[in-house]
Formats: sequence, structure tokens, C-alpha cells
Amino acid sequence: MTIDEIKELIRVVHETGIAELELQRGNDRVRISSGSAKDQKMVMPTVVSVPVSGASFPTLPPVQTPETPAPPSPSAAKESDRDQVVKSPIVGTYYDAPAPGAAPFVKVGDRIEPKQVLCIIESMKLMNEIEAEFPGTLVAKHVENARPVEYGETLFTIRPD
Repeated sequence: MTIDEIKELIRVVHETGIAELELQRGNDRVRISSGSAKDQKMVMPTVVSVPVSGASFPTLPPVQTPETPAPPSPSAAKESDRDQVVKSPIVGTYYDAPAPGAAPFVKVGDRIEPKQVLCIIESMKLMNEIEAEFPGTLVAKHVENARPVEYGETLFTIRPD
């Protein structure tokens, strides 16, 4: 098992929020675990390896996590009782445009139609388009581009017609 393969496994554990992952390939065995960010100020991935050659893999430094949730986006407008939220259906990385440097799918104030792509969430190397389910006007974007999102996290607020 290569260092790059282990780094990729650590990235997957970090992005998906999995508490622990263990993988064995022949005599190589890797276990990656991380504590909950809600319970700890620091998340320390732990890598335990028993390779065939007897060489050991390095333990990665701690990953800093924010102590408080990110402040609401400046584009977050005052929400009314009629407003509907669009939540993330999966864990992954949020992208607001189809490619780096491209215009975002939607901006605050845009008219939204059903089936219109609002964003992409990358999960396990798959790009998942998140579409609007109802017509309305986009009143707030709650996530910054290229930021990890959790299942059920609010992505957008839409004021229905």
C-alpha cells in the first residue's frame, strides 16, 4: 500500500465524516479513525500500519477544525415563513459552478425553475448535481464554494412563487 493510497483514504474519511475505516490488503493493514469534530477541538487521524516490509507509515499531524460554526454568508437574506430550504442529500464537497473559474449555477436573486441545477456535490469521486424541486427566487446561499458539507446541511433558501 502506497503513501498516496493512504492519503486518499484519509481524505475520504475526512470528507465523509466516517468515524473509522479499516482496510487489509494481503499482510498490509491500515486503520484510520478520527474523533467527532463536535466532541473535540482537534481531529487527529490515526494511521496504524503493519506492512510486509516492516516499514511504517508516518502519522499525520492534527487537522484544525473551527471551534464555532461558520458565520452565515453575507448573501443570507432575512428569511420569511414561506421560504423553503434546500438541504444536502449527501456528504461531500460543495461546488457552486460546473468548473473552476466558470460562472456559478445560481446567484442570490435569480429566478429558479424546477429541475434547474443549483450546485454540485462531489462524493466519493462522483459529481452529483443538486436540482431545484420547485420554482421560486433564490434568497440565500448558505455554503461557500469548495467547502465540505454534511448530510442535511442547508445549502440554499428559496422563496416559492
